[in-house]
Amino acid sequence: MPEQLVFATEVFLNGLMAGVLYALVALGFVLIFKASGIFNYAQGVMALFAALTLVGIMEGQVPFAHLINAIFGTEIHHFGWHVPGLVAIILTMVIMVALAWIVNTLIFRHLVNQEPIILFMATIGLAYFLEGFGDIMWGSDIKKLDVGLPQGINLWIDETTFNIFDYGFFIDNLDIVATVVAALLVVALVIFAQYTKQGRAMRAVADDHQAALSVGISLNFIWVMVWSVAGFVALVAGIMWGTKSGVQFSLSLIALKALPVLMLGGFTSIPGAIVGGLVIGVGEKLFEFAIGPLVGGATENWFAYVLALIFLVFRPQGLFGEKIIERV
Repeated sequence: MPEQLVFATEVFLNGLMAGVLYALVALGFVLIFKASGIFNYAQGVMALFAALTLVGIMEGQVPFAHLINAIFGTEIHHFGWHVPGLVAIILTMVIMVALAWIVNTLIFRHLVNQEPIILFMATIGLAYFLEGFGDIMWGSDIKKLDVGLPQGINLWIDETTFNIFDYGFFIDNLDIVATVVAALLVVALVIFAQYTKQGRAMRAVADDHQAALSVGISLNFIWVMVWSVAGFVALVAGIMWGTKSGVQFSLSLIALKALPVLMLGGFTSIPGAIVGGLVIGVGEKLFEFAIGPLVGGATENWFAYVLALIFLVFRPQGLFGEKIIERV
């Protein structure tokens, strides 16, 4: 096999892995938009807040330590214990569910039937609040997240590809785990949406709020449930990205990577989020590989948005999204 084709194959595989991480973030957007019509700008910050909380619990960090020390003149930072990763993940999930209930009760329950722009602005406010609250609660320093996920080059793939192509592929074990986790999440979410009573209720609410109310479906319950599931997805995304790059406040910017994914896959399609993520991940890596050297590199920063712009012009509902028709 020609050398360039071997390199392109490695780039393609790494693009698939990156696309899975993009898709993980996009899933949270799709769930909330599908059930409530809200474009949740805060999804990336939810991933950041979940990762910060997880690290804080695992390391036994005292919440609001900087604020407490500033007020009382103390030097307290840690409780002196460490919590196992699995227990910390469960506790963080409980906190994310509580956050979902608080967000729905204090904010979105009072904004039913408001214009989409009002709901969108509310999520922007929520995003900045969570970012500031996370800073006060856990501090702004970069944190290492280690829940026991394998990292580093996969030696089996490296040795196998070296024997076949005389060149070993660098595939990160963490990316493989993220791929498996994302696939399981997608299957679980599709089964949930299609075959459970709560999933069918969620779809009914997405189609028509008033009709859902008329048959006894509780909007509050559905929205808390959806925000809770989106919080779980944010937690998983936060674990993957935080393990890969460290838990830092730039983690919230992963939401920006989800936007082209949503435009390609459609804002209402769970499978579309996955396909869109894979297309963006593979596309930006291959484009950088093929075109980057000709234009000086850095094409990964804008390729996804140019592709999304093309879709907005020719197919605004995305590959799998529903075409929205408003009757007047």
